[in-house]
Amino acid sequence: MKVLALIPARSGSKGIKDKNIATVGGHPLLAYSIAVAKLCENIDEVIVSTDSTDYAAVATKYGAMVPFLRPKSLALDNSLDSDFFNHAMEWYKNNDISLPDFVVHLRPTTPIRDSAVISHAISFMIKNPDFTALRSAHETHLTPYKMFKNAGDYMKPFLELEDVLESYNLPRQVFEKCFIPNGYVDILRPRVFMSGAHLHGQKMKMWETREIPDIDTIAELEQVERTIVSGGANVLSQYLDNKSKRISF
Repeated sequence: MKVLALIPARSGSKGIKDKNIATVGGHPLLAYSIAVAKLCENIDEVIVSTDSTDYAAVATKYGAMVPFLRPKSLALDNSLDSDFFNHAMEWYKNNDISLPDFVVHLRPTTPIRDSAVISHAISFMIKNPDFTALRSAHETHLTPYKMFKNAGDYMKPFLELEDVLESYNLPRQVFEKCFIPNGYVDILRPRVFMSGAHLHGQKMKMWETREIPDIDTIAELEQVERTIVSGGANVLSQYLDNKSKRISF
């Protein structure tokens, strides 16, 4: 089985300028996703998909490959994940390189990860061919049955239980558990998303993990910085220690 880690790192973020290479714990944010991928023994290649030559230089410095630049048209605020997945796989095909069996999607904005969790997820997918994809998620106390939308002059529930009057007033405990995808690790099969089907297919495995920060604001970036500097979950230090004789920073 050939397993590729694909890390999307477009430039041009609005909330935090150059968020994907913002400095965290003395290193660019992008480096943490590269590090955790390189620490997974069952990942064969680590590629960064970016539209920026500056980002590409950062990625290669930390050990990833950047064999192509993503077109700016596929790196916009409203660009879809499927855009860079398909672009990367088309590059493989156009260069007569066999497609990977799995693509491990690692977002730079979730830098606090454990390589063992990712390796375990990859092993699961290899052993369970019926699943079309795997997505990590954590449990949340929120439920869509207690969420509302603005419908003109009125507020309306998004969902209601059948034959239950004002089901949104029921105790939270009566509803099914709810989970939020968190970007810890997603694993896709190119044969699925390149067939014209949904990106993750119809048989997606939920991989439950602990809740991890997903950086979208300055406050979240600063909180992750404090966690990493204090010595918590610094996968990059482990990676650099392992590679110190071969990589100079």
